[in-house]
Amino acid sequence: MSSEKMNGIKFDPREFFLRREVMVIIVILALLTFLYSSRGVNIILTIFIDFAVFAIITMSLNLETGYTGVPQFGRVAAVIIGAFAVGAIPGRIMAAMMGLPSGLEYASDTVNFRLVPEITALLTTSYLYSLLFLLGSLAIAAVCGAGIGWLISRPAIRLKEAYLGISLLAFGDFFMWVGHNWTGLVGGSVPVNVPDPFRIFGGMRFTIIVLVIFVIAFLVFLYLQKLTKSPFGRSLRMIRDNDVSAGAAGKNIVSVRTQSLVIGAAIAALGGGLYVLYVSSVASIGFTRLTFTFWPWAFMMLGGIGSNIGVLLGVFLLSILRTMIVIFRYQWFGFLTVFGIDPLWLEFTLLGAVIIIVILFMPHGLVPEKIEPMLPKSRVRRVLERRQLAKEGAK
Repeated sequence: MSSEKMNGIKFDPREFFLRREVMVIIVILALLTFLYSSRGVNIILTIFIDFAVFAIITMSLNLETGYTGVPQFGRVAAVIIGAFAVGAIPGRIMAAMMGLPSGLEYASDTVNFRLVPEITALLTTSYLYSLLFLLGSLAIAAVCGAGIGWLISRPAIRLKEAYLGISLLAFGDFFMWVGHNWTGLVGGSVPVNVPDPFRIFGGMRFTIIVLVIFVIAFLVFLYLQKLTKSPFGRSLRMIRDNDVSAGAAGKNIVSVRTQSLVIGAAIAALGGGLYVLYVSSVASIGFTRLTFTFWPWAFMMLGGIGSNIGVLLGVFLLSILRTMIVIFRYQWFGFLTVFGIDPLWLEFTLLGAVIIIVILFMPHGLVPEKIEPMLPKSRVRRVLERRQLAKEGAK
């Protein structure tokens, strides 16, 4: 039976499995199964944590660019602020409470490597301490990110297109080089350690942190889905599609764009803070445009600009492909050494080729943005039924 009625709605299995998002999910599951059978569960957990961190950052980019139309070429700025906030503030607060050095000397490599193990040892004595440190770190990251989002929006939000994009790009590099040269913040060119609230779980640390970041990414997705379907989300799309019409309709374009930048920056900073807690250290020079601006843009373009579900699937698929290329590049492409080509560089070459192919044949991404009615279909159906009954009664 090719179709059947489910709750009064026709369900066509063929149509269901031919939907883009379902086909992408099937491909993702097949690739994960292959990796699990060949490399074990640890590689799956690594993919999950990469996916979760970049999903948070890319969804924040999608809010600002996909829904608001802001050319956000400085996504790395908010990520850096979140990372710096988690690397500089919570540890100093704990050090001050414990009577340890908490000033500029905290970031010195000769002091930091002694202080952080003491703070981590205190956190491992209580699940409550670890939980409060984790929640406090994430709150600090989000607040600092929101503050930077507002600060960035002041000189830049009234600019148009290329000027705005270049301004945001400059902000990203500015914060990276400030952190690189200001040794008292997070060590300058020398990485500093960060207290680890997950150390209390011992051998289960990696699994727990994957689960926590994965859950946070899912909660961010639910929040952005609700936000973008709200009247505020419709205002974002209206300004993105035609800001002149939006202004004529009474929308405060500067205010709405500012709110979008603040929310997006807070979410991106949350991703930066989670990344720092995952690796238990922060190095300012490690937060580059390539990693935290280019790759989120690639993920978003691959998944579908303006589509939160598309972004999630794009991040997941590209994370898997990146991992597979890194693992198997010498095994699958070792023959290229005969021609003087080192497979070491194939990660960027092959992923670039994938992005180009997707842009050529699917310019709107794997799962493009769908035009949705302002009212749910069920409500539209009830309205039409009432009108039909009213017409019949008038006769």
